[in-house]
Amino acid sequence: MSHTLFSLQGRVALVTGGSRGLGFAMAESLATAGAHVVLNSRDAKALSLQADALKAKGLKASFAAFDVTDQKACEQAVDGIVKEFGRLDILIGNAGIQHRNVINDWQSDDWDRVTNANLKSCFFLAQACVRPMKAQGFGRLIFTTSITGILGRATIHAYVASKAGLAALTRSLAAELGEFGITSNSIAPGYFETEINEALLKDEAFVARVNGRTALKRWGKPSELGGAAVFLASEEAGYVTGHQLVIDGGFTSTM
Repeated sequence: MSHTLFSLQGRVALVTGGSRGLGFAMAESLATAGAHVVLNSRDAKALSLQADALKAKGLKASFAAFDVTDQKACEQAVDGIVKEFGRLDILIGNAGIQHRNVINDWQSDDWDRVTNANLKSCFFLAQACVRPMKAQGFGRLIFTTSITGILGRATIHAYVASKAGLAALTRSLAAELGEFGITSNSIAPGYFETEINEALLKDEAFVARVNGRTALKRWGKPSELGGAAVFLASEEAGYVTGHQLVIDGGFTSTM
């Protein structure tokens, strides 16, 4: 391995929800640091275009299209990555969905769909990734949580619950896997200019309210999340585990 600070040379990373938004931003940062990134989503065409965009910059990238809520598909994808590259070092569990409704209009299927995608899938994907990570004595599990899992927000109940649960899962995995050289951490973004927030970004009053509450007085750019992922994936973060790193422009730390 290279001795350059925060280098990911020789590492292989799987990034779920990697075709756009924060997932792609983190994948690009990992690739820039030297990792081979495997982009994931359900859309093979979008993944192919994004992988090609990274390769056009001289970076190492490929893709694996599968549904993270399909446990068997996750296992097969991980097995395929290990077979092709001989290892899997980093999992960025970033795929997630949103559903908004007042409490009495929520249906059981809505709840299950969100929690399956945002929480359950991360556990079973981690389960698959941990097998090769244990064998090689090195692994980095990094999950995308949310500041809404800390503060709460009306109408997105399953999202809030799933992200809070994912932060707790981060800690339980850290407790079990540390002895194998595997760390488990999460990144809790604040308000970023991404596709999942398109509806919010069109609401001028809401944008102004977020800006007024945020210490930096603006929304985050997806590229501003990448450095945190690189740090947590690197050897330099070898003594950081069970931690939730909040990146929100000061939203949760100011009044």
